[in-house]
Amino acid sequence: MSVTIDIAGLPVERISFAPSPLAELCMTLHALSQPAHHPGLHSWTRTTRASLDPCLAERLLEADFMWRSSFSDVFMAFAGVPGGSGLPGTTLAEELDVLDRMDDERFVLAALEHCWLALYNEGGQPSPLSDATARAKALETAAARGPARLEFTRRLLDEPAPVRVWLRRLLEDCDEAFFAETWRRIEPRQTADARRKTEVLRHRGLPAVLKEVSSALSVDAAQTVITADKMVNGQATATDPAVGPGLLFIPTNFGWPHLLVLHAPGWMPVVHYPLESPELASEPPSVEQVQRRMEALAHPMRMMLCRSLARAPYTTSELARVYGTSAPEVSRHLSVLKRAGLIHTRRQGRYVQYQLDLSVVARIGPDLIEGILR
Repeated sequence: MSVTIDIAGLPVERISFAPSPLAELCMTLHALSQPAHHPGLHSWTRTTRASLDPCLAERLLEADFMWRSSFSDVFMAFAGVPGGSGLPGTTLAEELDVLDRMDDERFVLAALEHCWLALYNEGGQPSPLSDATARAKALETAAARGPARLEFTRRLLDEPAPVRVWLRRLLEDCDEAFFAETWRRIEPRQTADARRKTEVLRHRGLPAVLKEVSSALSVDAAQTVITADKMVNGQATATDPAVGPGLLFIPTNFGWPHLLVLHAPGWMPVVHYPLESPELASEPPSVEQVQRRMEALAHPMRMMLCRSLARAPYTTSELARVYGTSAPEVSRHLSVLKRAGLIHTRRQGRYVQYQLDLSVVARIGPDLIEGILR
């Protein structure tokens, strides 16, 4: 599973790094609504939630589907407004002005992305503003999420303009309540990171800068396709003639463990990457590696072998005697555990001993959570 970005023929000067206040505001709202996703931000989320005006907190609940379980593309409006620079504004007000220039159809589709996530990312879906079937599907999906979601969706489909005004005012009030101060504090680091990665791209090339952005990103040998290791499938192109060539990387202080890739048709692809987190003690494994480890531990015999290997090193013959099976059978199970990176070996004379790597096993839960949330 992965999201790929076709960059064949993309000039390197069209790959940019820049912070986005609107995208970061989305991440702060997500952190406030899903604090369990961001244990490292608990101090900030507790303090900010406690200081929120009750009226503002209530208003945020009306539209929290745009940042709680998914991240609406309206927060990256610069990537979806034709004819623009394709770069974020330097201030939140500038980015909200760009959002205001987005046409109603594109805005509604992006805002209601939760109603048809797969179709939205594949493109070709009818507009619920003009198609009765699409409107009915949007309302039906919203109704399943509760009366508040249904009411908001109905208002947006009936009269997009006043809802858009309401949303802008809501975001401006968030800026006044907490985000302006937060952005003032974190923006310099994001700008410095974007500047540094631009220099790495220029002097050391794309593979080097992708490695610094995230271990979940890679590029093929021909440097024509970037792959993001995620538990989702998707594809985008950075050379769509209808959009214009471009690929943007946006740093975030509030994003970890999420690595977001905007890959909707008709939008410029964007990678929203978390800045290095002190919570990361080591490089996280790939999604495939996490899956391999869980599958390796799912077998009853390998679970029993792990019980012994967690306590002391054993040879294949010793394990065969302990569990009353053949050495070749034990060897097959040990090979599965070794390929999954769950055991390590050491040679004692002519014997090879195996032992469970407890630190790797202890990381499976956090690695799974990170892989799911990435």
